[in-house]
Amino acid sequence: YFVLDFEAGILQYFVNEQSKHQKPRGVLSLSGAIVSLSDEAPHMLVVYSANGEMFKLRAADAKEKQFWVTQLRACAKYHMEMNSKMMNQVEGQQKNLVHAIESLPGSGPLTALDQDLLLLKATSAATLSCLGECLNLLQQSVHQAGQPSQKPGASENILGWHGPKSHSTEQLKNGTLGSLPSASANITWAILPNSTEDEQTSQPEPEPNSGSELVLSEDEKSDNEDKEETELGVMEDQRSIILHLISQLKLGMDLTKVVLPTFILEKRSLLEMYADFMAHPDLLLAITAGATPEERVICFVEYYLTAFHEGRKGALAKKPYNPIIGETFHCSWEVPKDRVKPKRTAPRSPAGCHEHPMADDPSKSYKLRFVAEQVSHHPPISCFYCECKEKRLCVNTHVWTKSKFMGMSVGVSMIGEGVLRLLEHGEEYVFTLPSAYARSILTIPWVELGGKVSINCAKTGYSATVIFHTKPFYGGKVHRVTAEVKHNPTNTIVCKAHGEWNGTLEFTYSNGETKVIDTTTLPVYPKKIRPLEKQGPMESRNLWREVTRYLQLGDIDAATEQKRHLEEKQRVEERKRENLRTPWKPKYFIQEGDGWVYFNPLWKAH
Repeated sequence: YFVLDFEAGILQYFVNEQSKHQKPRGVLSLSGAIVSLSDEAPHMLVVYSANGEMFKLRAADAKEKQFWVTQLRACAKYHMEMNSKMMNQVEGQQKNLVHAIESLPGSGPLTALDQDLLLLKATSAATLSCLGECLNLLQQSVHQAGQPSQKPGASENILGWHGPKSHSTEQLKNGTLGSLPSASANITWAILPNSTEDEQTSQPEPEPNSGSELVLSEDEKSDNEDKEETELGVMEDQRSIILHLISQLKLGMDLTKVVLPTFILEKRSLLEMYADFMAHPDLLLAITAGATPEERVICFVEYYLTAFHEGRKGALAKKPYNPIIGETFHCSWEVPKDRVKPKRTAPRSPAGCHEHPMADDPSKSYKLRFVAEQVSHHPPISCFYCECKEKRLCVNTHVWTKSKFMGMSVGVSMIGEGVLRLLEHGEEYVFTLPSAYARSILTIPWVELGGKVSINCAKTGYSATVIFHTKPFYGGKVHRVTAEVKHNPTNTIVCKAHGEWNGTLEFTYSNGETKVIDTTTLPVYPKKIRPLEKQGPMESRNLWREVTRYLQLGDIDAATEQKRHLEEKQRVEERKRENLRTPWKPKYFIQEGDGWVYFNPLWKAH
């Protein structure tokens, strides 16, 4: 039961008419709100508030619906105009403040050049400018939403906001969102607590921890998937959709509650993206060949700093598929034994060498195996395990990804840790991962890494701190990284590094020697993966194959429908499990304390 309080400018709802004198169940501020018709149900209308919240109302008939639309829009307009008057008053007060400061004497205990007063003057001007810009955006969005649709038959069930007519950017194309190719599949962007992209569930439960082998590796073949994402940036009509999405988000909002448009997807699962951390397996395997603990920790830092650039397919920021609980990804690499040497004595790679030929004789190669699995979806936790039996080396990692809206950026925290074990030396290196940021999401989105990560080996007393520097607002370089390796018992710095994580890195050692690694010329070893026809139904590429196929064809509608079908199927399985009170049991990983561990790790094998 809805009540419109015109004077207060709020829309309230109650359980029923009898309870309208009690505390309302929900309240929506109408200043700057947009009222839109909807064909989702008969006589339905939707109210989008300026802060991103949304109410859906249903009238008894067409006449009542029109009455409510008229009243709601009048209320929104009235309070918007009141806000404009208030802004004029604030502007007048700010001018008086500036005049008072500038009228102060040029000398004495308090002058017009007092640092605090100058700061107050600048801050008040910036605040006023920001508030004015916000009000201007809201007024334009209300005006544009009220315009009749430019195209016949365009759906009204999506808010027709085309974004601000900014003086600094070219005006966006006119045309309603309902007419865009992917719009019909993305009408659930308003923040609905029960409609989350991550609300994915399981296939029928697999046999827990069945089979000690990861997969039949003899079936694996060199991967020939496209390396690059070809899109140049956000298309003009897609920008309208993203603007609509942004208009509903609040700063700091958890993006797991948002269904993102399909056209920003990367054509692969996040589980597969983690495998790209191993794209230079020769550097990883070389760690255990280091002669001393100092050399081994430095080798690990060298490997770590080169591990991120291959995970980005080109400069464009795109989002991998959110893995579904129970989803797995398997692959392996073969590394010629003559390529695995301690990095400080290894021969230089020829410039421009990107692909290294595989050794024909398996006995002349080390085999590195990789398995990843989505073990939870609330929170979304991915695990991956990688091992080389011959080198007695393995990595076990669990990562919880947490996305956050930051205005024109999206931040993704990688919560969790990994452990590199060198069994030959009895050493364990515990490491964390940086956060990732998608910047400039309305133009050409790009990725940068940020944050401080640590690498620690308790046995040897060596540790490293790696800082991924985000670009300053004005000037400054992008993709900067610095690192420092320390021997804690003696408080000695044994190595420093600086450069770009996707470019050139320079290392300086305690003996004064320096070395440069150019990540763009390092040999990339293609992963080996089984063909689709030999993959199980829950393996990443097989699971997402139809979504990927339609994205490759450019058919966004069909890709969205396939994705929706896949996720709905998972929800049904989740509800079944909830009804039976059967907890999900992962296939390859076991929970231990706060972390997850591979069920048959190298350190437990006899």
